[in-house]
Amino acid sequence: MEKIEDVSGIVLAGGRSTRYGKNKALVKLHGIPLIERVLEVMRLIFRRVIIITNTPDEYSYLELPMYQDIIKGLGPLGGIITGLQVIPDNAGFFVACDMPFLSQGLIRHIVEIKADFDVVVPRISGNMEALHALYRTGCQSKIESLINSKTYQIFRFFNEVSVRYVDEDEVRIFDPDLRSFLNINRPEGLNDFNNLF
Repeated sequence: MEKIEDVSGIVLAGGRSTRYGKNKALVKLHGIPLIERVLEVMRLIFRRVIIITNTPDEYSYLELPMYQDIIKGLGPLGGIITGLQVIPDNAGFFVACDMPFLSQGLIRHIVEIKADFDVVVPRISGNMEALHALYRTGCQSKIESLINSKTYQIFRFFNEVSVRYVDEDEVRIFDPDLRSFLNINRPEGLNDFNNLF
């Protein structure tokens, strides 16, 4: 399949992994670091893939463009505003670095249905998967307002932009078991992931 030219792929690897205890992006699942599993899928889909990280030395071996948070300490929101400022395209698909079961079909679908929406985000049982979503650069001013109000939950600006929700039935067409959104927060969770292969 052809690579997408007009949307950048952005991997967020800036988290401190406080619950995990060490950098979970480099934790190996069947011998392969989680971030490499994420990038394997992202590189198949997007012509341009970048990493947002505040520890670029850890990922230099991946030989991808890397950017540090423009404003540090904001969590994933800081990674999103940074990504939107540095990409050459008018939209980016953002994903966390610890989601090793990404669905190429689902991501391509999210990009294909973007139309003129500012955000395209999966919504499972009412919960938005904000770190597996497409954002347009036009969202920046709304995100900046959120930051200025010291509110750092990503979905808080959704009611001020046009959002296309991808609800569970639609997601399951591409990812029947909703594996795309599985991530590891604690070391004991790794054993559960091993059993999914």
